[in-house]
Amino acid sequence: MDFSSSSVRIAITGLNAKPDNPSSGLAVARCIRESLEFNGNIIGLSYDVMDSGLYLNEIIDSAYLLPYPSSGDQALLERLQEIYHKEPFDILIPCLDAELPNLIRLRKHLKQMGIALLIPDAEQLNRRDKNRLPELSRQAGVKSPEITQISHPGFFYTCHQKGWQYPLVVKGIYYDAGIAFNADEGAALFRKISAEWGLPILVQRYIGGEEFNLTGIGDGKGLLHGSVMMRKRAVTDKGKAWAGVTIHDEVLLNTAKQLVEELRWVGPLEVEILRTPQGIYNLIEINPRFPAWIYLSAAAGCNLPWMLVKMIQKEVIESQSPEIGKYYIRYSQDTVIDRSEYESMTIWGQRNEKNINEK
Repeated sequence: MDFSSSSVRIAITGLNAKPDNPSSGLAVARCIRESLEFNGNIIGLSYDVMDSGLYLNEIIDSAYLLPYPSSGDQALLERLQEIYHKEPFDILIPCLDAELPNLIRLRKHLKQMGIALLIPDAEQLNRRDKNRLPELSRQAGVKSPEITQISHPGFFYTCHQKGWQYPLVVKGIYYDAGIAFNADEGAALFRKISAEWGLPILVQRYIGGEEFNLTGIGDGKGLLHGSVMMRKRAVTDKGKAWAGVTIHDEVLLNTAKQLVEELRWVGPLEVEILRTPQGIYNLIEINPRFPAWIYLSAAAGCNLPWMLVKMIQKEVIESQSPEIGKYYIRYSQDTVIDRSEYESMTIWGQRNEKNINEK
């Protein structure tokens, strides 16, 4: 690559900023924008005209709509080629689980276009699927609660016959989760999650305790770089972090290192752990991207999104230790835009100065 990190042009996906369940794209962009080394452009890519991150001019220089992942590889490639023709970019940072399979299959095409990204391959991605966590946990030598895959809500009325006792955790294959305390609640969660995210639905044994999360970057050789750990202090009704504090936990760190080494993970990830009152650590999820709370990494002095940019460019990475005891509390903020910006996004699928002036 012949571009420097200071002037690099970076495209970032996942700009949904719903207060109760935001994507991480906007936080990733904020981390990069606030790096003192960065003097380039940030191009926002998202899927819905109502994703508020598309319109935050102070963070995103320009923004474009993408076709939903379900539209297929060819539709995505054609749209990225169209965007690249209008506004070339050097790096793509995906921030949504569902778009990774498409991008993995398109990686060679993107490389030919001159677009670099650091993401896992298909095997690595599949091995950390929620329904395969118990198998991965055994191979990596960590604990994980039992999980089963279902396709009908009737499971919740007969599950006790197979040893599944309430409460149970009900999850979508990509997103969303809830705790069911009886059969009716389980069936209701099944219908709600499957209506939005499709089948199958996953059911996991409930484990009480404190949740600890770690985010970092795998180098593809078995090493974890720039780990930042957080303990949740408040959550939304979807179980997403609303407040948290940076911590250091050796068991959590070693668990994450074992998983990254076992997977030979490439790119960002988040490891979610529950520690029971008895002090037992259980792996709950591995998310294949930065978490929505990633801005905490920059605030704590270990800017992981900017570290990712430098890793993609094969630049020397300085060791950074995050400050312990940094608290964050999420908040919701109104964004006000001109009608012309919304019209441009709705009609043309993009927001930039040229389109606004044309209107």
